[in-house]
Amino acid sequence: MAVKIRLKRMGAKKAPFYRIVVADSRCPRDGKFIEEIGYYNPTTEPITIKVNADKASEWMKNGAQPSETVKRLFDKNGVTK
Repeated sequence: MAVKIRLKRMGAKKAPFYRIVVADSRCPRDGKFIEEIGYYNPTTEPITIKVNADKASEWMKNGAQPSETVKRLFDKNGVTK
């Protein structure tokens, strides 16, 4: 099973916020997920990013691959393997 760390879109039309989730790569973007490890809200000023770094690094050590956007968010927050 290929596991990804990616964004799940939530919120209203034209007012999105995102949950950072660990999901099977074959599941739909907003579908079933394994675990929620944080959230990202680009509509607030300043932008809100909350990540459980321990869980994120644990999942990456176990082979989960972050998407490009999530990788960029992790770099901003200092989350590493």
